[in-house]
Amino acid sequence: MTVSEIISRAGVSRKTFYDTFRNREDCFLALLEQSLVDAAANAGKAYLDEPHWRAGIRAALFGLLVRMEREPGLARLWIVESLRSGERVLARRAQVLGELARLIGDAGNGAAPNAGRPAIVSEGVVGGAVAILHTRLLSAPGQPLTPLLGPLMYMITLPYGGARVARRELTIPVPEVAPNATDGQLGGGDPLDGLDIRLTYRTVRVLVAIGQQPGASNREIADAAGIADQGQISKLLSRLAKLELIENHGLGQAQGRSNAWLLTGRGAGVVRATRSNAYGLA
Repeated sequence: MTVSEIISRAGVSRKTFYDTFRNREDCFLALLEQSLVDAAANAGKAYLDEPHWRAGIRAALFGLLVRMEREPGLARLWIVESLRSGERVLARRAQVLGELARLIGDAGNGAAPNAGRPAIVSEGVVGGAVAILHTRLLSAPGQPLTPLLGPLMYMITLPYGGARVARRELTIPVPEVAPNATDGQLGGGDPLDGLDIRLTYRTVRVLVAIGQQPGASNREIADAAGIADQGQISKLLSRLAKLELIENHGLGQAQGRSNAWLLTGRGAGVVRATRSNAYGLA
């Protein structure tokens, strides 16, 4: 848009525009900064509300995809138009992508069994995700973006969790969002629907212990949940894994190593649901 088009649609005078901004790029940069601050706050909250890095990245990414669906102009500003602007906008864009790459790299390396992957891995992951979004926004404007959640999470987790973890991300259903849901209300339906287990206080204590200690062994979880019988904790963990509420990322007894348990996305949802007043525990 030209300055004339901007002031016409904004209903302000040319003097008012130039009293506030030096030029059109200055105006664009201000809009970019304001939208980034807001998006970062919501994405950061979504990330920190989850028990481990994969669930956090997934929640933050889902919120961003929903927002871009609802505000296609904002999506084009972030992904497409920022590439067509001046040097200051391009520099700010590069800085944001660098921050995202560091976040994913730090979180992924911190959870992966073999840390120390070069920074270029996370840079490639972020660059690839942005390139996919860029193509979708240009080739299929108006099409939903949330179906990309699983494939993008596959890309993000593959270098850090391996093929099995990445494939697991493809199987997690994309949450449904109410049309009037706010950014702070994004999420799926009731995580307890169809759950074939009686949620006792002991069961929830085990799930909470895993959420608080990602990668904990059977014994560590038993100690945190107050379960003395190792046979009981093994049976309960096995059942929770079959229900896809937890995942084992350790080598286990087959190789003489400890198990390393993490909550799945649904498992984290169950923990949040049972912490609310909506559910009573036996």
